[in-house]
Amino acid sequence: MVMYLGEDDLRGLFDWEPLIAAMEAALAGFSMGHAIQPVREMLTIEEGRRYLGVMPAITEDAMGAKLVSFYPGNAGSGIATHHAMILLFRTDTGKPLAVMDGRLITEMRTAAVSAAATKYLARADSRVLALLGSGVQAEAHLHALQRVRSFDEIRVWSRAAEHAQRFADRHRAKAMPAEDAVRDADVVVTATSAVEPILKGTWLKPGSHVNAVGAPRPTWRELDDAAMANVLVVDSRAAVLKESGDVILSKAEINAEIGEIFAGRASVSAEATTIFKSVGIAVEDIAAAQLAYQVAVARKGRRAAESRGCLSRGPRRQK
Repeated sequence: MVMYLGEDDLRGLFDWEPLIAAMEAALAGFSMGHAIQPVREMLTIEEGRRYLGVMPAITEDAMGAKLVSFYPGNAGSGIATHHAMILLFRTDTGKPLAVMDGRLITEMRTAAVSAAATKYLARADSRVLALLGSGVQAEAHLHALQRVRSFDEIRVWSRAAEHAQRFADRHRAKAMPAEDAVRDADVVVTATSAVEPILKGTWLKPGSHVNAVGAPRPTWRELDDAAMANVLVVDSRAAVLKESGDVILSKAEINAEIGEIFAGRASVSAEATTIFKSVGIAVEDIAAAQLAYQVAVARKGRRAAESRGCLSRGPRRQK
């Protein structure tokens, strides 16, 4: 039978450390040419408000596809801006294995990829984290990044000051203006729906690291040209050159794909100010789905074995 995993099921299957490791392996394989993956096909339903993305991928270990609806027009309505479903198949026979909700996978794999990048690109002694954005991705990044660096101070900014304050109250962070949050921060995350730059390069501390995950359209931006003039690492050259306004409009030079760094084929100076621009690619979703499926199957097997063990022992005899 084809397994179905809803969002509640998936919450119990993911731990950050194995998910981060899975993203590192998936992106290394992608950059080494061990995957078949076209650039995401994004269908525009209503410019600026409604989109549907189609994302298939085949790796050595997994095969599948994600359908994702991106509705930035939902912002502030109480309905998530991203919804998705993922189909997983066997690579040898093509047999369907699972159907699973993709919203949580999208949320967690994005942050896990940033955490893996941060592990390689941010200074080991990073202590101050600045989050520009206070939504789902900001929260996921906070949890994921804390697995790879020890932060003494968390700063947060949002266009809606009350949103930033609520986030700060939940996570013992400090809400402040964007420039104040970024200045002297060691690691910065931009996770917004901005269409114009909200981060200036002149604010960045030399040697700091930025994970830029918002502005997923070719005409949208989160970072200005000065920020993009730093050492740029991306998840996929082909994808960012089609989808990322930050890269396309700044004409920034791409230093490497992060998978090349994971695989040891490229490196970045420890003293460099680094920008990791991520648009999210299908191999990440399929690797995360495969991980969830494997954990679910293993747990199901353990429960079945425990049940058989109880039955084989039979009822306990009363003394």
